[in-house]
Amino acid sequence: MGIDVGKIRNIAVIAGGGAGKTSLVEAILYDTKAIERMGSIDTENTTTDFEPEEINRKFSISSAPAFCDWNGHRINLVDTPGFINFLEDTKCCLGAVEGAVVVVGARVGVKAETGKVWQYADQYNLPRIVFINKMEKENASFQTAVEGVEKSYGASLVPLTVPMGEGPAFSGVIDLLKMKSITFRDGKPSEGEIPGEYKEFADESRKQLIEKVAESDDDMLEKYLEGTDPTEDEINKGIKTGTLARTIVPVLCGSATGNVGIQPLLDTIVSCLPSPAESAAQTPVMARDTKADDDKEIKPSADQPVSLKVFKTIADPFAGKLTIFRVYSGILKSDSNLINTTRDRKEKMGNMFYLNGKKQVPVKEVGPGEIAAVAKLKEAQTGDSMSDPANPVLFEVVKSADPMISYAIEPKSRGDEEKVGTGLYRLLEEDPALKFHRDEESGEMILGGTGQMHIEITLEKLKRKFGVEVNMKSPKIPYRETIKKSASAQGRYKKQSGGRGQFGDCWIKLEPQPRGAGFEFVNQIVGGAIPRQYIPAVEKGIVAKMKDGLIAGNPVVDMKVTLYDGSYHSVDSSEMAFKIAGSMALQKAAPDAKATILEPIVKVEVNTPEEFLGNVIGDLNSKRGKVQGVESLQGGDQQVSALVPMAEMLTYANQLNSLTSGQGMYTMESSHYEEVPAHVAQQLIAAKEEEKKEA
Repeated sequence: MGIDVGKIRNIAVIAGGGAGKTSLVEAILYDTKAIERMGSIDTENTTTDFEPEEINRKFSISSAPAFCDWNGHRINLVDTPGFINFLEDTKCCLGAVEGAVVVVGARVGVKAETGKVWQYADQYNLPRIVFINKMEKENASFQTAVEGVEKSYGASLVPLTVPMGEGPAFSGVIDLLKMKSITFRDGKPSEGEIPGEYKEFADESRKQLIEKVAESDDDMLEKYLEGTDPTEDEINKGIKTGTLARTIVPVLCGSATGNVGIQPLLDTIVSCLPSPAESAAQTPVMARDTKADDDKEIKPSADQPVSLKVFKTIADPFAGKLTIFRVYSGILKSDSNLINTTRDRKEKMGNMFYLNGKKQVPVKEVGPGEIAAVAKLKEAQTGDSMSDPANPVLFEVVKSADPMISYAIEPKSRGDEEKVGTGLYRLLEEDPALKFHRDEESGEMILGGTGQMHIEITLEKLKRKFGVEVNMKSPKIPYRETIKKSASAQGRYKKQSGGRGQFGDCWIKLEPQPRGAGFEFVNQIVGGAIPRQYIPAVEKGIVAKMKDGLIAGNPVVDMKVTLYDGSYHSVDSSEMAFKIAGSMALQKAAPDAKATILEPIVKVEVNTPEEFLGNVIGDLNSKRGKVQGVESLQGGDQQVSALVPMAEMLTYANQLNSLTSGQGMYTMESSHYEEVPAHVAQQLIAAKEEEKKEA
């Protein structure tokens, strides 16, 4: 019958890159006896970083599920990527869990990516716990890390454990609920009295804990103000209530690699974060009933029809596709027949298993709230909903971000085009943040992703998994063209060369549209100046010319075209003639309409130590960037917000490393389009002319 839904905790472990998520998951699995030996990043044998690309780079590239049991509860963990190029995977996984553990380095504190994953957790309304990691590192500061999170995200943090010493002097933690010290030898905790030198610190910390918890409970606050300390049960209840309501965030500390402070964290996950049943009672899970065409509540109950959602796919050329899913209702058996509601296709479940990294543990049935995997489903892809055929439901799909950067790719060996396409389509199933298509105009294969590293690692996987190598060409900037003024022009196409001729004649007016408004075609033909059957052909000719561009070969956007006059020949007119006439009219009107080129602008946030701030701002200015503001972060770092043309940011990661001695980091997202300066437009037009000559 699966695991009791009230005993399940589905938790994503999230953070910026390098905070120690994978090491923390490893320590949790070891302490719960889910694994026999504790691996490490340095020895390249952790459970959840098992892909060669992750082992080589020593950071997570892809999310990986794991599970363990603690005090009668099943904890399903998802170790997620923290580097900016791979956060789309993290966002997708957060939809499959009810809570999160946010890992923050005690030395580095909050990073740019931490803000992103915190934002994603907010979008899913996830209660969370903060774990201040790496307390043993030089210059570690528990208080600075806590204050950094509070200041950056406006969260009310409530420490449940505090450190005894910091940096090399770190010797254990103090449990503020039990008011006991916990020291660790070989990862095993030993409770004792609080040493005298930490007694005052512990008393003050506990007082702050009670005050913060009491603020979220009127009865407790009243008692406390009257001088009555709440009982341990009342405090625990208040912490859980505040955590679920997201008015407080419990904080614990320790060292993942030293296996210190992990057991109190496990206790807090079980006591403070919600089960699927508790979460659904607070915020009902809704899905679209596709038969009734209405929304319905999905209850996490074994006696409901089966419904599940795929949140991760792994492409394996030998084992086939691995589909990782979360069951929301019903009992799913290994021979179940389901409907893929997203694609309206039938699916038959095969052998199912729980995953600990790449280790598979077979299971015959899984119940509501559980996370499991199945191999070789035909149609299922990340984001798909599957359900009982008699009760089809569709869960909301997480939309992937648009690619930040695109490269043209070509196989190193001739004749490998098909292998490249097949391999990349398999990798697309694994990573929805990738986009792949063949450019209609150039015929090139275009691969888009969230950054240069994202693309490079994808091509490494393509070589390793599918045995095909490619060359990358210069990134393709998605320039657009538009018009700035109204203009009218005639397009007249006449061809006579013996036999039946061709004749089409149209007058059109162009008008600029607001940015983002798109294309609008208006037919104002009266009196049959152009027969009705030829009017769509005029529009088709205009649309085709818009795809080809007016001045530099880029798609035309944000334009209104009104067809208002023309003429025809009863014998020689045809759809083709009017299509050509429409295209000619648009090209003719372009100079008077002041056709211009638009370039994509990206919003950039750069985090840098203060001593490099001038370098960073100067460099952004030199890239035609517009600095929007500078904000001070914890630890003296500065965050620069700027709007910069995408064309100037293609190799920014390497440049920022040079500017900041490797200490800077940045995030980048699409913002809007702006007209390019005249000198840039001339360069783009000249490049297009050169291209035509070479062709």
